[in-house]
Amino acid sequence: MPSELRGSCYCGATRYRVGDAFEYAMNCHCSKCRRRTGSAFKPIGGIAVDAVRLEAGHEGERYGDDDNYDVMCKRCGSLLYAVVRDGQYAHVALGTLSDSPSMRPTHHIFVGSKAPWFEIIDDLPQFEKFG
Repeated sequence: MPSELRGSCYCGATRYRVGDAFEYAMNCHCSKCRRRTGSAFKPIGGIAVDAVRLEAGHEGERYGDDDNYDVMCKRCGSLLYAVVRDGQYAHVALGTLSDSPSMRPTHHIFVGSKAPWFEIIDDLPQFEKFG
């Protein structure tokens, strides 16, 4: 059984656990991820949505529709993960993890819409879209 990783928001009020079994990990440069994080890109790990569990006593705020939404802390607004792909997957914001995942980002996606002031300097593959 894979080990569990712990994650939390900035203020610590919302905590979650996720199995260290990401199916993929990547750096997303789409404009939505940049706006949600205030950063040049969002490092994410993709995993089945039922592998992510908010811890008891702490509830995240949902923003979006029934099948595709973001989970954020109600207190500080930190983006913890996004439920995507028709509600089947969670894209965990790797920066919210307290523990180090065994999988690291392997590529960049949506590089066609990356921030014009940011230069990708690593050797990871770059793609115009996801998938």
